[in-house]
Amino acid sequence: MAASSAKAASSSDNIPDYEYVDVNTKVFHIDSFRSEWLSRLKPEDFSHKQEDDDVFDARFAKEMGADAETMAKLKAICSLDSLCCHPEDQRSDAETVPPNSTLKTLIQRKKKQDLKRPQKVSKNRHDLYADELESLALSRKPNDAVDVVPEGEVILTINVYYPAVYDKFNHNRPHMTLLMLGSHNLTQLRDAICCVSDLQVCGEFSNTPDMAPDFISKDHFKSAFFFFEGVFYIDMRFPECQDISMTTIEWAKTHNFPTYSQAKMEDTRFVDLKVKVGFPYLYCHQGDCEHLVIITDVRLAHANDCLDKKLYPLLTHKHRVSTQKCAVCHVFIGRWLTTKDQFAPSDPCLFCNKCFQMLHYDTEGNKLGDFLAYPYVDPGAFN
Repeated sequence: MAASSAKAASSSDNIPDYEYVDVNTKVFHIDSFRSEWLSRLKPEDFSHKQEDDDVFDARFAKEMGADAETMAKLKAICSLDSLCCHPEDQRSDAETVPPNSTLKTLIQRKKKQDLKRPQKVSKNRHDLYADELESLALSRKPNDAVDVVPEGEVILTINVYYPAVYDKFNHNRPHMTLLMLGSHNLTQLRDAICCVSDLQVCGEFSNTPDMAPDFISKDHFKSAFFFFEGVFYIDMRFPECQDISMTTIEWAKTHNFPTYSQAKMEDTRFVDLKVKVGFPYLYCHQGDCEHLVIITDVRLAHANDCLDKKLYPLLTHKHRVSTQKCAVCHVFIGRWLTTKDQFAPSDPCLFCNKCFQMLHYDTEGNKLGDFLAYPYVDPGAFN
């Protein structure tokens, strides 16, 4: 009796039960959760093969206890053809709601259309792209069988938020949403995260504006870590990488905090993690650029998912940021930020490359006046 109760308790530990309702779950081991599902499901439940319609109908009828006549009625009532509100020879218009529709959704849509009559809002190309991201890879199959996502693979949905310096977005707007496989290493998530601080160029270039910088920040400052459930996962792939978590670990020891452990990011797969779904974790890079990382879903892959491993990490959402325009022409995106600039309308001030060159240098390329100039990377560069 004691052994069976212990087994039941350990089994329940692998299931992500909610710690706080609709907020986050308790800690669970992802691979154990996957094994728990696979032990309870039949192979056909998570198979990628499309089931034959007749076989599906027979199995559905058996599970529902329905006879052939009832199944025929259900198929007729639930058919997609029954949702059409126009004659077969008439072309449908998705924007026009039929006047005498009995569908509740169309009745509500008609009311909304009547309340605010057509001011047609056209979406820009960035919004259209954002809306299509998730559907672009839906049900995609690879050409090579080696690249197929294996049956029983885990897919995680991960929201990456703006760094803390973005006061406008840091609480409730994820910068990007990614789908990751359980077999992925944490370094693959790190490489998929786009942050403007990785593209910054260090240095002052007012005397040599045409000199291309030798590196961007990501090439020079390669250290980073994830923090999940008391463990710092450090990126140590390159000789230049440093353990930037040691400062926090040493500080925690002197202030009676729980002992934190460390592991290498490149040696840790997602299935190896113990996490809470819905709980905010930390990604830190560039020394002090900190992002919240929230795992919002952990599930098994199914036949309608993108089954091409090469397309993962799969971007399904990216938030659009307004770009900062040049202070002179108000047309092009800012490329230079100047300070102590007598030619600028404000301090600091943004200029596009053309306006910057025309205003601050003569035809020979000689610097005019005394100012400081820094390369500027707009956050909208990832739009």
